[in-house]
Order: sequence, then structure tokens, then C-alpha cells
Amino acid sequence: MSLEARRAFTSASRTLSASSLRERLVSLKNAPLKPVAQLHANIGFVPSKIPRKRRMQTMAVAIWSTTIINGMVIFLFLCSFPPLWPLLALYYTWMTFDKSPERGGRFNPWVRHLGFWKYFADYYPSSFLKTCDLPPDRPYVFGYHPHGIIGMGAICTFATESTGFSKAFPGIVPHLLTLSSNFTIPFYRDVLLALGICSAITIVVGGAAESLAAHPGTADLTLRKRLGFIKVAIQHGADLVPVFSFGENDIYDQMPNDKGTSVYTLQKKFQNMFGFTLPLFHGRGLLNCAFLFPLLPDNLALRLPTLAGRLEMPADNLKLTLAVLAVLFTDSLGMMPYRRRIVTVTVEQCDKPTLDEVVRVQEQYIEELMRIWNTHKDDFARSRRRELSIIE
Repeated sequence: MSLEARRAFTSASRTLSASSLRERLVSLKNAPLKPVAQLHANIGFVPSKIPRKRRMQTMAVAIWSTTIINGMVIFLFLCSFPPLWPLLALYYTWMTFDKSPERGGRFNPWVRHLGFWKYFADYYPSSFLKTCDLPPDRPYVFGYHPHGIIGMGAICTFATESTGFSKAFPGIVPHLLTLSSNFTIPFYRDVLLALGICSAITIVVGGAAESLAAHPGTADLTLRKRLGFIKVAIQHGADLVPVFSFGENDIYDQMPNDKGTSVYTLQKKFQNMFGFTLPLFHGRGLLNCAFLFPLLPDNLALRLPTLAGRLEMPADNLKLTLAVLAVLFTDSLGMMPYRRRIVTVTVEQCDKPTLDEVVRVQEQYIEELMRIWNTHKDDFARSRRRELSIIE
């Protein structure tokens, strides 16, 4: 082929390619926005009309879920005002040397009875099932199972009066135990101290290790190696009260982390280093995003060019922004717990053990937990994927 022929052929190919590309771009411009339509079809958006009561419930859970972050942000914000530095220095010094967390806190009945906690409990909803009477003339150690991701059922029942614990067991005031590191967070620590002091203590027995096994439809407990709370009960002459919370593991989804996987290995190493671990979990979204997507998805593709022009933003960037907002503010992905029922069940206490009976009492304790599970699983754990098991 001659040089002139090659040049002519190449020029024609380029012209054809440019023409073909132009036609495809025009067709894409006029085509409906299928990705956004598919996104809308696959993700559950928050309804635009929600009763005020449900909004209050969501707000209560959102406030509590962000209390740690809010406490730190407020403290840092106050630090930006030099006149407040002497007061903040005094507060931080007092916080450092304050022994209240080790001596039962600063219990405030008014804080425990706030209407805020009723909205918090009704969000799931969380309830409390009493199966026996507990005389108020002795100390108790309540063992709470399972830990779940955060232990929202334990907060509802044992740290507040939202489920009516004091009415069910008059004269007994439970104190929910938590990591000592939580009392180093400004302002958040004061809320915790106001929520409990006691003739009884509640221990979420499984701790960080059990939180890694918190998957919906499961009840895998870390209990075989947990003898410390039994020893505490022996030393103080306290009765042991097994507590099982149905639905605690269902309010968050967690990334698959079976033993042997890289995720599980990293989480265990983190736990060994810092004393707690970080489950990779998610729940539902927080905000109602219906106002962001008028007439979605049918008319959105037609409105994009106009909306992009008003915002002085390229249409492709606007599509990406809308997609990100859809993920952040939908009803199926976010950091808020799901609205799934939590039922906390207590049973009659074990007999007071001697030191030589620790292992025997533990077996008796496990038997009581299994009895709770077998008695109530068909009522409160209908969506279970497997039966209760003691994994460690």
C-alpha cells in the first residue's frame, strides 16, 4: 500500500472514530440515569413522612451514639477560649485524680429517669422480662449476655429506668460497669457517673472478645474462661443473677471475621495491645434524604444538567455527590443501630458459692443461661441462624 493510501485510510478511521464517539456521547446524554435508578431500587431510603415520636426516638439514639465524640469536640472547642483555660485546667486535674469511678460513681436518680431514655429504649424497642423476685436485702452480681457490638440492651435496662427495672425490683439499684478508659473522656464521664451506683453490679461478661462474635442471628458467648466475676461474687457474698438479652446481636451488621482471617487476626492483636477491640460494623443511616432526591429516579436524569448549571458543578461530579449522599443518608447503611427488638430476661440467682465451688457454680450458671435460651428462643429469637454456643 502506498504512503498516500495509508494516510487516507488513517484519516478516514479517525473521522469515523470521532463521529462514532460523538454519537455515543449524545445517546448517553439522553439516556435515563440507570445507575442512580438502580441505586434507588437497591437501597432503602428513609421515608419522607415519619411520626414525630419515631423522629424523637432516632434523635435520642443518635445523641447517645455520638456522646463520646461530642464530649471531646466540646472540650476542644472550649479550649479555644483563653479565658476558660483556668477552669478547664482545674476540671482536667480533678478528672485525673477523681476516684468516683472506683467507688460507685455519683448516682443521680433524676438522670436515670429522664424521658430521653424512654425514647432511647422505644427506638428498638427494648424491654425487660422478669421471671423471679430478688429480695433487696443482699448484694447481687448480674452477668449480662451477649455483649453485642455496644450493649444497648444493658444500657436500657441497667443504666436507666426506661424499661422499669426499679419497679420490677424495688430497693435494688444496678450499676453497669464499663472500661476505665471511658472515664478519661471529658463530660462523657460525668454522664456515666450519674447513671449508676449500687447495691448491685452488672457485668457484660463477654467483653471485647465477645463483641467480635456479635453477628445477627447468632449467640456465641465467651464464658468458659470468665471466672473473675464469680470470684467477685464469692468475695463479697453476692448472689449471681444470669441475664440474657435477646436481640442484642441483631442491631448491627458486622464484617465477616471468622477465626483465621486477616481481619480477625488484626482485631485480636489490637485487643492485646489496647485492651479493647474495634469491630467493623455498620447499621442504618440517620437523616431523611428525600429532600435531596425530588421525584427520584424518574426525573432526576432530566434535572441533572439544570441542577449542575445552577451549582456550577460538572454533571458527573453531581452524580457522584448524589451517590455518596445516598449511601450516607439511607435507611440501609450507616452507624445508627437497626430498629430491632431487644428483650432482657433475668432468672433466679445461683446459691452463694464457696471458693472451691467456682467451676461448679460456673457450670450451674451456664445451665441457667441455656435454660433461658431454650425457654424463650422461639418467642424472641425466631430469626436465629444457629443455637446458643459457648465458644471460649
